[in-house]
Amino acid sequence: MRSLKNKTLFVTGASRGIGLAIAKRAAQDGANIVIAAKSAEPHPKLPGTIFTAAREIEEAGGTALPLVVDIRDEQQVQSAVDKAVEHFGGIDVCINNASAISKTGTLATDMKRFDLMHSINTRGTYLVTRTCLPHLLKSSNPHVLMLSPPLNMEARWFSPNVAYTMAKFGMSMCVLGMAGEFRGQVAINALWPRTFVGTAAVQNILGGETTMKRTRHPEIVADAAYAILTKDTSFTGNFCVDESVLRQEGVTDFSQYSDCPESDLIPDSFV
Repeated sequence: MRSLKNKTLFVTGASRGIGLAIAKRAAQDGANIVIAAKSAEPHPKLPGTIFTAAREIEEAGGTALPLVVDIRDEQQVQSAVDKAVEHFGGIDVCINNASAISKTGTLATDMKRFDLMHSINTRGTYLVTRTCLPHLLKSSNPHVLMLSPPLNMEARWFSPNVAYTMAKFGMSMCVLGMAGEFRGQVAINALWPRTFVGTAAVQNILGGETTMKRTRHPEIVADAAYAILTKDTSFTGNFCVDESVLRQEGVTDFSQYSDCPESDLIPDSFV
């Protein structure tokens, strides 16, 4: 039976949104969740902290370890991984969900914002994965999952927001390379939504309430992630789209994931 019971998941950016939804789905099996995120104090524009997330995860049936982690800081990442291993005995799954976004053109994207996106998205993903790998290699069914898009190398995905696309594709290039490097040892895949998902990024950056009404709930990505993470390690090097994953699992009715008609949903970038 496919299950994440007693598995330990190290999830970046799990204090809210998609990261929290994935954590809560795994918690239903009785998984251990390491919440690696910066949100220790309430934010005026962003819901949730690592501590409110921990309560939700434990209410869902899991065991939570909330840790304040800035994934740009190598020492903080190493310390968090060490604490996770000490607390739970190992790491079975690494989920790189933390991300920075600025969908701005070249002249509107200053180097501070460029560096932020690359240090969190590409470098942070590489760092967290690299730090978890020695422990993943000891697991019976280890997985790494990046919340990053298919590598569609077309100008239409770069021209509106070169810096952001480069940073997100950097995460996906980690999948391409590491899946080959660790084939047969660790499953390494990417997952991306087919449509906009109702998160703080959409609320605050990508259109506000009008756009939020045309999104799917984060649970669709969580259910797709669960399907991937409960496969064996032969499933690796894939650039998955949430809806396609669930259709392969036999899901045909997606109305549970949205409050609007299918025709009103906004397609996400890169797919």
